[in-house]
Amino acid sequence: MTETTTPRRRAPAMSTEQRREMIVAAALPLVAEHGAAVTTSQIARAAGIGEGTIFRVFADKDELLDACLAEAMNPGHVLRELASISLDEPLADRLTQAAEALRAHLGRMGTVIGALHGTGHRRERGSGDRRATGGREASMKATHEAIVELIEPDRAALRLEPGKVASVFLGMLFTRPLPASGDLGSSPGELVDVLLHGTLGTPVSGTPGSPA
Repeated sequence: MTETTTPRRRAPAMSTEQRREMIVAAALPLVAEHGAAVTTSQIARAAGIGEGTIFRVFADKDELLDACLAEAMNPGHVLRELASISLDEPLADRLTQAAEALRAHLGRMGTVIGALHGTGHRRERGSGDRRATGGREASMKATHEAIVELIEPDRAALRLEPGKVASVFLGMLFTRPLPASGDLGSSPGELVDVLLHGTLGTPVSGTPGSPA
């Protein structure tokens, strides 16, 4: 009796955009480690592809590095993390999770930017700068809106409206400690505690809300 074998189906070919995304994902850890000194052969090995495949979707190495930089700055990942935070949790827990997600995003972004700049990679100035500025503004707006959404359920318990609380929260989160202070910065939990409860252990006479 002769057995029939079913011919193997080839996996569907990647689109150009999918291949770009796959290469960038493989390149990012190497760029964070080596900066602009990373080679396309290293990236190809990490992606499991031939080196020539890189140049079928990127004009040159600089274009690939720019794509890595854009991906590191892409707020989409952290916005999805913020959207996944349950509104059923206490406000302090929601904001602590948000602070942790945002700090991790800033850390990843800073590592890639620092590695590239430290090894001499500079984006060309011009229309790209204007797009980058517009992108940063859109990113900050979307992040602010995501934080407002996390705060909104507790609007009635707050002295300020959620938009202002979100602005203060982001301002505190993005402020770096002074180098000479020796302060390594507050933890996310400490930052949120200060935001919601202030720094005074007991009301001081003459402060708003304290007894005369």
